[in-house]
Amino acid sequence: MKVYTGTGDRGKTSLFSGERVNKGDRRIEAYGDVDELNSLLGALIVELKGKDDELSDQLETIQADLFQLSAILATTPNSPVIDSLETVAESRVTDLEQAIDEMDSQLPGLSGFILPGGHSTAAWAHICRTVCRRAERKVTRIEDEYAAGNAAAQFKITLIYLNRLSDYLFVLARYCNHLQGVSDTLWKQK
Repeated sequence: MKVYTGTGDRGKTSLFSGERVNKGDRRIEAYGDVDELNSLLGALIVELKGKDDELSDQLETIQADLFQLSAILATTPNSPVIDSLETVAESRVTDLEQAIDEMDSQLPGLSGFILPGGHSTAAWAHICRTVCRRAERKVTRIEDEYAAGNAAAQFKITLIYLNRLSDYLFVLARYCNHLQGVSDTLWKQK
């Protein structure tokens, strides 16, 4: 199979469910941001390999979750294909919450806003967090398309997952600094 097909040369692409839409479609933008997040998580994983394999494994699981979320976003809600897609289990949200609590229990209390940065792993986690928030905003713009049936339930967990993932990535950034002995930089008004 060739990577290039030429079928997108006129600004159209195919959804997972087969329909052709404009590449500027709100769903394409939403799952494009999820795809960008997934790529950035890959860069973070590369930085963590050998430093913290448990975190790397967590992030690889998150990457797999994001593929499932993308498939839902890339499927027309009223398409019969939507019913055959496996959604991210609600237990995955609970897993993110447990990971947040575990990391947070090892961190000093937060007394103000922090500036993104510190160790390179923390910087990557902050970048991932901001892209996750952007993806979440784009996903909320298509909520009206997923208002009924199985699509509504799948969409709801997609939105909850992205919201919790951005929280996880914020705490992960702080945790990465902590692991490397780097203090968070508190924002100070100049």
